[in-house]
Amino acid sequence: MSLLASAQVYFDRAARVMGLDDRIRAMLVNPEREVLVNITIERDNGQLATYTGYRVQHNSARGPMKGGLRYHPQVDLDEVIGLASLMTWKNAVIDLPFGGAKGGISCDPKTMSSAELERLTRKFVQKIHDVIGPQLDIPAPDVNTNATVMAWIMSEYSKIHGFNPAVVTGKPVELHGSAGREEATGLGVVHVTEEALSDANRTIAESTFVIQGFGNVGSNTARALHTRGGKVIAASDVTGAIFNPEGLDVPALLDHARKRIPLAEFPVGERATNQDILSMRCDVLIPAALEDVFDAPMAEKVQASLVVEAANGPTLPEGHDVFARRGITVVPDILANAGGVSVSYLEWVQNLQHVTWSIDQVYTHLSSKMKTSYRSVVGLARERNLDLRTAAYIIAIGRVGRAAVLQGV
Repeated sequence: MSLLASAQVYFDRAARVMGLDDRIRAMLVNPEREVLVNITIERDNGQLATYTGYRVQHNSARGPMKGGLRYHPQVDLDEVIGLASLMTWKNAVIDLPFGGAKGGISCDPKTMSSAELERLTRKFVQKIHDVIGPQLDIPAPDVNTNATVMAWIMSEYSKIHGFNPAVVTGKPVELHGSAGREEATGLGVVHVTEEALSDANRTIAESTFVIQGFGNVGSNTARALHTRGGKVIAASDVTGAIFNPEGLDVPALLDHARKRIPLAEFPVGERATNQDILSMRCDVLIPAALEDVFDAPMAEKVQASLVVEAANGPTLPEGHDVFARRGITVVPDILANAGGVSVSYLEWVQNLQHVTWSIDQVYTHLSSKMKTSYRSVVGLARERNLDLRTAAYIIAIGRVGRAAVLQGV
């Protein structure tokens, strides 16, 4: 099942619980705009190459649309539509004044030079500059994009529209980015994990963790867990996994990953596969890679009591149903990984007001926003005997739906 189909299933389940009118459902499900462009650049070897770029703007009822931009060979329109809809619900469930959008370019950045990626990015901006902007749609980093890519977007957009740092978030701090943005998603994951463990009368320091994926989100999650006394017993990247039942040396592992050495080559611990660590016995399992990790058979193998979705769309509906039957608590993606967009909002506000906030101000806002949102979702789930995912969707759909209706349909 595609990410788009999964997102539709979760939406429909929540809509049924809400008794949502079919006309409102159709209005909220369908994207407002789908943009597809072909981008031709000259490669470093002098040959021409053409790539397909996408930007899907799902819903603007609550404000300018907001969502990441990913560079990956598997990017296609269905995936981007699904991710854009998740951004609508994510922004709404943590009560940010944004709608949802997402974008991507179907390319393999591992085979491209920095100069090629810059040309590709700038050409993409030239194709879509009229449908993005600080009051329209604000991109951000996602899979295989980073602060440097955001700087290129800001630069190219500003050539056309004048100085506009608020056109993107996740920029380098030196180019009007926000302190704390790089680690924000991982920190947000840890804040909701802390709350979920508290509900089970546990603490991070008393718990063991497995993290699938060690990119920006996974590595920052590991760092934050370690500083709070958590024991990370396994972690993985695309090359494989490393496992130590006594706990991995997280600072050394972070240094290892920073040198771009495969995680499976970390010298202390046992090697394992990405699939192996998903079924390891632990207290908390954190998928922080790509989507579609937990189908029904994989969900049956999970031995964690808590799953916190740091990635977008890691659990298929059939996997979700298995977790529910087995009594495994799942903190859904639209809540768990919303820390990044929460701090992106702060960056956007700073850019619009031409001010700079301290790291302590950013961290305080992030902690408050994530914990308050988690408590709202748990409160509804308990009140109506729902799982956390359905409760999160109900809150988000309600906020977006009310905003759309109040403006007149």
